[in-house]
Amino acid sequence: MLIPLPSYGFDPTEVAIPWKVLSDNGINVVFATPQGQKAAADIRMLRGDDLGIWKSLLMARKDAVDAYMAMEQNDAFNKPISHVDARVNDFDGLLLPGGHDKGVREYLESTILQKLVVDFFYAQKPVAAICHGVVLAARSIDPATKRSVIYDYKTTSLLKSQEMAAYNLTRLWLKDYYLTYPEITVEDEVKNSLSDQQNYLHGPTPLLRDDMAHLSRGFTIRDRHYLSARWPGDAYSFALEFIKMLEGK
Repeated sequence: MLIPLPSYGFDPTEVAIPWKVLSDNGINVVFATPQGQKAAADIRMLRGDDLGIWKSLLMARKDAVDAYMAMEQNDAFNKPISHVDARVNDFDGLLLPGGHDKGVREYLESTILQKLVVDFFYAQKPVAAICHGVVLAARSIDPATKRSVIYDYKTTSLLKSQEMAAYNLTRLWLKDYYLTYPEITVEDEVKNSLSDQQNYLHGPTPLLRDDMAHLSRGFTIRDRHYLSARWPGDAYSFALEFIKMLEGK
């Protein structure tokens, strides 16, 4: 299965944890980047630089950092294919991670990736999107209907309350670092792509991150061949549910 990435700025948890869980379950993961060169995660999420007293709350947890370090030694991560060379017929599924650093705009605005998402929906192959990855799905317009591929699907994404909380906690010194698009939140953009905003589901209040021993902390929405989740705290539940979809396919 395929995980496309931006050159820089993806969330380390939302990539490394699914990669580890999928790999541990015998699923081959291929990465794709804009030019076929190794990508890099948002370094602030890995190290906690400039997060101040909120460092332990906002940065990647140790298990995610460890998974990222292991992923950095993986041949597929070090030798990705280019976005333009990714073909729906070559993969059983597509996983769209997130990240809020401005570097992810390259990924979210990629017409190449948007077309690829449309192709996966046409083929009804499993597509999983987490956090800002849902924005990429929302922006993927079916040329036949002129609507988003998730127009008639139930979904979640990074919540407006989460995005604004991170921004307000750090805006005095990090400015709009936590706002990928200061003019609109992830939740609002995703809602605007849906036929009915009631199809957007918030889930329980996201306080604690999940792990293999606490899967109930995670929240995902599955609608047919499409799976969505909100934030790094859903990553384990997200990965395990995606495995079920891949096995079912």
